[in-house]
Amino acid sequence: MSKDIQIYDTTLRDGAQMEGISLSADDKIKITKLLDELGVDFIEGGWPGANPKDVEFFKKANELNLKNAKLVAFGSTRRANAKPQNDVILSALLQAKTEYITIVGKTWDMHVEIALGVSKEENLNMIKDSIEFLKSQGKKVFFDSEHFFDSFKSNPEYALSVIKTASDAGADGVVLCDTNGGTLPEEVKIAVSKAKETIGNKTIIGVHCHNDCELAVANSLIAYEAGARQIQGTINGIGERCGNANLVSIIANLELKYKKNVLPGENIKTLTPISRQISSILNLNPNDHQAFVGFSAFTHKGGLHASAVQKDSRTYEHISPESIGNTNRIIVSEQSGISNVLSVAKKYDLDLGLDPKETAKDLLKKIKELENKGYQFEGADASFTLLLLELLNQKPKFFELIDYRVTTSSKQLAEATVRIKVKGEVIHTASLGVGPGNALDNALRKALNHYYPILKEFKLLDFKVRIVDSHDGSAAKTRVHVETTDGENIWDTIGVSGNIIEATWSAITDSLEYGLWFKSKQKPLSESTTKPSHSAHIDITN
Repeated sequence: MSKDIQIYDTTLRDGAQMEGISLSADDKIKITKLLDELGVDFIEGGWPGANPKDVEFFKKANELNLKNAKLVAFGSTRRANAKPQNDVILSALLQAKTEYITIVGKTWDMHVEIALGVSKEENLNMIKDSIEFLKSQGKKVFFDSEHFFDSFKSNPEYALSVIKTASDAGADGVVLCDTNGGTLPEEVKIAVSKAKETIGNKTIIGVHCHNDCELAVANSLIAYEAGARQIQGTINGIGERCGNANLVSIIANLELKYKKNVLPGENIKTLTPISRQISSILNLNPNDHQAFVGFSAFTHKGGLHASAVQKDSRTYEHISPESIGNTNRIIVSEQSGISNVLSVAKKYDLDLGLDPKETAKDLLKKIKELENKGYQFEGADASFTLLLLELLNQKPKFFELIDYRVTTSSKQLAEATVRIKVKGEVIHTASLGVGPGNALDNALRKALNHYYPILKEFKLLDFKVRIVDSHDGSAAKTRVHVETTDGENIWDTIGVSGNIIEATWSAITDSLEYGLWFKSKQKPLSESTTKPSHSAHIDITN
């Protein structure tokens, strides 16, 4: 497969304009390394001179030994009625010391006359002068044709004159921007085809789409079909307003559907982990239902689906999830069949006895009873596994609850006391926390850490509370969902009760018990060398 498509990532610049995102220079360096590892062609690092962070970033980034990607500095054309060699923005771009520079210029005559307040001819001169100046300094230049598609609809002659001016001035690429994100695929196809006809093969044509109509990926792909050979976007589609074209989906579609060589080697298999790592750096929760890389993208709930997928995954999966570094899951719910239960048992290597199908039927009946009471095991694999172990009389007893109590104060703090029995010892602990859940978690861990030091690796990632059957008012059941990690694995647990504290306790204890059980399957749990003394009662408080 020949590589005829450039992937241009603008996560660090356009993506960072998303509401709620703030990246440090070090954050941007981490993402740059991941993007280079993925194998994109260009990484737009930011706007040099716009803020101190971007200046610091380019200094650090230029010291990186990037293997696949070229770093790009972003800016704009010269100011109106000024010389390019005296322009502050162009000077800052040169100081970034990148081989490639992208400059944005006005394409829509409405913007030229209203936003810039200059003539259409002066706007063309600004574009021409800026590109020629940067080229004279030995730079390779991409021209971002802002609002190209809006301009093409209202004044196609001027829109095409802008990109022809950029091409004639020596631009290495002309990028057609759907800045407002309001263009339809058929309109993109016509405009890109006309742009290609205007420029010919002299200059590569790129496309930069926004997602305001939920069409950014589709528009990017149809632009490729019409002749665009540079696709711009962001990882996971982040960006201002409704976001940018999602490069994750674009790369996956181009590689797996169009059969184009977009990334080096088998780097497509790193798409899922890198997508999730970048979300983590951005402090964003990954979208579980995101196409290709989402946690639920290849999850099967219906019994018929689960049964078919186990025979041949192609029955209900459009690609192999492993091809992009993801995996499929069979989840258990009231809609599930026996095959779902058997699949989960197989995953954890659990013995269902002499008649696995009959055992699975019994478990399925229990699941339906619990889900009727508000449980939802499809999002709590760990709690389901513990339920399965309990039904099979195989659930290990890491500790035994005697009692717990929680009190709250006006200082937004809660205090939890816990009494449990571990290996014949009665442990009594107390701890403060930010809310009842945090206090209970702290107190329970304090009691168990002496016996199971591995608990220190377990970290609560997420804590959600939902009211079940809200028509019952204050007597409604509460469902608590907890997500936990040991740094390598993530598991979900659930608790349901009319008492929110009890539901919280159930979800938290499940999270610790599952983690301990899972770790014990990998290797024996080592006990602390500093156990409490063998007294009948041990009191550990703050």
